[in-house]
Amino acid sequence: MSDLDISVFPKPFQPIGCKECRNPAALGFEFQMAFQLIVDTKEHRPFAYEALVRGVNGESALEILGKINESNRYHFDQACRVKAIEQASRLKLQEIPDCLLSINFLPNAVYRAETCIRATLQAANQFDFPKERLMFEVTEGEQIHHVDHLKRIFSEYSRQGFTTAIDDFGAGHSGLNLLATFQPHILKLDMALTRQIDKDPVRQAIVAGISLVADRLNIRIIAEGIETAGERDALTELGIRYMQGFLFSKPSIDSLTAM
Repeated sequence: MSDLDISVFPKPFQPIGCKECRNPAALGFEFQMAFQLIVDTKEHRPFAYEALVRGVNGESALEILGKINESNRYHFDQACRVKAIEQASRLKLQEIPDCLLSINFLPNAVYRAETCIRATLQAANQFDFPKERLMFEVTEGEQIHHVDHLKRIFSEYSRQGFTTAIDDFGAGHSGLNLLATFQPHILKLDMALTRQIDKDPVRQAIVAGISLVADRLNIRIIAEGIETAGERDALTELGIRYMQGFLFSKPSIDSLTAM
């Protein structure tokens, strides 16, 4: 992978395992995960829970992400995966039928997908969490230095049986280019497209177009940031089945919001 700058990885590069990822001293700070429900509105059941970074003393995700730099990016990315699986297992997410655990990842923190997945697989095994119930999201807002690198990551994750997703689709300028390069299992529509969509014919037309493309490519859509019944109903009319937002639940650290 000569196109990837490997100077940010440990020298010589050695993938870390589940045990190292669970050591906050090695990272330099502590964090935890909150879980937000993603709803299957057609079957009225949980489709997934997204793991969201939070501080152990109530710090926001923005505060925690502000601690990330080139020297700890790899360790943080690995620790997030392990922390999400560990906490979700303790909350018994795996006992909810067919429900996924969604984890955000940093593609620029992945050296080689097949190598850097080791800690994830160890955590899934240690905490008895089915690896086929894992979904990995990459945000469109994440600066992708090498699209081919991300394509290789998604290919390996699909081979492992993971679900793949592009998060915040429509928030940046690279979404359609990314979609033309590789097709994930899921697109998550950014709230900029869904906010007050029931009152905005332009947003309705855009989402209808994205939905048509997704259907042609056999990609499922999740609408993010849903806060009102009007938004939910408008998206339902547009054929959007999966939704996430405060209308359904707020992120919770110590419980999984039920339907």
